[in-house]
Amino acid sequence: MSIDKFFARIPKFQSANSSSQNSPLFRENVNHPENPPNNDEQSQEVDVNSLKADPAKRLAILKYHPNHRDTVRRAYIQKGPCEPRNHNFPQTEMSGALRRFNFKWFNDYPDWLEYSVSSDAAFCLPCYLFKDEDVHQRGGDVFSSRGFRSWNKKDRFGIHVGGPNSDHYKAKKKCEDLMRQSQSIQVALDKQSSQAKMEYRIRLIASIKVVRFLLGQGMAFRGHDEGISSSNRGNFLELLRYHTEICDEDVATVLRKAPKNNQLTSPAVQKEIIRACAIETAKVIIKDLNGDYFSVLVDESRDVSCKEQMALVLRYVDRRGFVMERFIGILHVRDTSASSLKESIASLLAQHSLSMSYIRGQCYDGASNMQGQFNGLKALIQRENRSAHSVHCFSHQLQLTLVGISKKCDEVAGVVNLVSAVLNVVGASFKRRDELRDAQILKVQKALEVGDLQTGRGQNQELGLARPSDTRWGSHFKSFVNFILLFDSIIDVLDIVGTDAESSDERWKARGFLDACLKFEFVFMLHFMKNILSITNELNAALQRKEQDIVNAMLLVGVAKKRLQTTRDTGWDSLIDDVLAFCIKHDIEIPRFDSFYVFRGKSRRKVAEYTVLHHYRVEVFYKVIDWQLQELNSRFNEVTSDLLHGMVCLSPSQSFANFDIEKIMRLATLYPDDFTEYDLVELRCQLENYIVDVGSEDIRFSSLNGIGDLSKKLVETKKHLVYSHVYRLIRFSLLLPVATASVERAFSAMKFIKTDLRNRMEDGFLNDCLITFKERDVFVCISDDDIMTTFQNMKTRRGQLD
Repeated sequence: MSIDKFFARIPKFQSANSSSQNSPLFRENVNHPENPPNNDEQSQEVDVNSLKADPAKRLAILKYHPNHRDTVRRAYIQKGPCEPRNHNFPQTEMSGALRRFNFKWFNDYPDWLEYSVSSDAAFCLPCYLFKDEDVHQRGGDVFSSRGFRSWNKKDRFGIHVGGPNSDHYKAKKKCEDLMRQSQSIQVALDKQSSQAKMEYRIRLIASIKVVRFLLGQGMAFRGHDEGISSSNRGNFLELLRYHTEICDEDVATVLRKAPKNNQLTSPAVQKEIIRACAIETAKVIIKDLNGDYFSVLVDESRDVSCKEQMALVLRYVDRRGFVMERFIGILHVRDTSASSLKESIASLLAQHSLSMSYIRGQCYDGASNMQGQFNGLKALIQRENRSAHSVHCFSHQLQLTLVGISKKCDEVAGVVNLVSAVLNVVGASFKRRDELRDAQILKVQKALEVGDLQTGRGQNQELGLARPSDTRWGSHFKSFVNFILLFDSIIDVLDIVGTDAESSDERWKARGFLDACLKFEFVFMLHFMKNILSITNELNAALQRKEQDIVNAMLLVGVAKKRLQTTRDTGWDSLIDDVLAFCIKHDIEIPRFDSFYVFRGKSRRKVAEYTVLHHYRVEVFYKVIDWQLQELNSRFNEVTSDLLHGMVCLSPSQSFANFDIEKIMRLATLYPDDFTEYDLVELRCQLENYIVDVGSEDIRFSSLNGIGDLSKKLVETKKHLVYSHVYRLIRFSLLLPVATASVERAFSAMKFIKTDLRNRMEDGFLNDCLITFKERDVFVCISDDDIMTTFQNMKTRRGQLD
């Protein structure tokens, strides 16, 4: 038997706090209790990585096929008992007193006691694994299937354990015997020569290095033809061959002469190494979280296989006081209802031994299943956790302001729709794109010859035309800017299409667009919306920074409002000058501003009662800016909440000018699970000392810009230990998310990894690749030895290796 098969079959008992419990691969079992495996599925292998973590949700052992039961048992034994120590255990009235599960009981019974978050009940792991149908241990099937809930009767745990001949001890003995079955393999391994072990390690390290490179670059592993005679055997095998050629001669010899049944290059081994990399990456992230509070950023997106994927990002404050946002997993959700999404989030958090009771913030887009006031995802989580305050993604709200204005103003809707339609026509074929590119090159060359443009590094680059989207942040602004810069080239392409297109429909459509683009009204609206969106685009870019906090975000919204008001008061003259200059340059007819305005699309005999100047300045310029301000005020209504008022008072800006003890105390009451009445008394005392200390006495706090800087400085000066309650509020302020940009970046990475050529990727494989690719800065710091150790401890059966 090959060395790698020996290693694969060494089961190692892991405690509840081992790395397997933190594995990002501990997913839900496809063989749900409501859907037991049928006869056709009995011959299939069981995916041990999808086994349920929650004891109440597990499939009964006897419902598994007999050939699979020992595999399932080994997997659960290696994972250890389910111990959600950080869970906020609910209280239940018993005999006139409130009682609940005590996490210290895990220390009293570490090798068997489990707790189910979903059913608020205790279970016994060995009895679940080896309780036969005819066995009735003390307590019946309470500890094996139904669950124990009598928290006022702790002595029942000891009664359940019983003496040496009890059914519990028999089940525990069976667990030990099951894990001892491979001791003979261990003895055989020990007899292997040190040379064989060294060669095995060399081959494994080589495969790990190749996997690390491919994961870091988001590249595919397999090839279309991986046969020996193939000229391209795929990225993994080709890179391994290259690695063999450039490494030391001794190492190269070991790699070249690897036994055919022990090369560690099969697809199964590749996936297990990838899985080990994902486990170690997630372990580092969870360790950095340090069992502290966190916020969740959630969104959904469809992948290339038309599967609805839900991505989850954690936002937390690390030990140094820095705000971190980390991607921890993606799940395929078949049902996008709020209750189903909540269950998926709870399951994903449980895989990392995290509890929903530690959530202190939520951030979603505006979908009804997320933001619904009564049955949305945020409402369901808040019913379970009162301190999980929710924020509608600021960037999404900002983008929706344009949609709101388009519904109110026909001119805005017209310019948005026309730009989108023209870009569709111009970019409909490669031929038209080439024509646009050639026209742009000629314009640039001509401008350089006459001195209108200057040469230099990075200047006069080729511009693209991306179609705008209602949900694509900043896309409208970029489309408007490029449309203005490429106006001549776009007109030339429309002229060509209107003359040479094969279809009469295309010719008439292009001529209609050409005529509309050469109107003063379109040019005015194009420049006007470019100026408006330039303000909100800067705000949007600032909102998408990971370290952005909600207090600073609201200040930036206020800055955007002031800039819009300034534009309304003083921006008309500069705007009309730019529009007139553009029209003169491109020979576009300019209307007489003192004549009466004629409504477009109506009879010319029906003129307005006001002039052209009044229409563009009052009916368009002033009204659109007013509507924009109204949209910002209505959508960003967090500014009126006690939550934000209290957080603003914690800001160190201008030497703590906004500090207000009463508002901060009201903020603390919004976190009832974190501040008891006694804590509130201590908080007030700490605040009185705190403002004197950091506000005037300690000059190190005099030049801080925001709550993020304040958090770092408190940790740096060790004052977070002195003012622990104040620092807790500061952390809660930083935890409140601003935008779901990190989740959007995860979906961008998903589209980069799962392409049309890789559209058959399994969900688990996609998750593993995404974690390592998205969190590359964490992944690169993990040593090869850690990955190799996790790989060796993997319990997946490898019975068909090359």
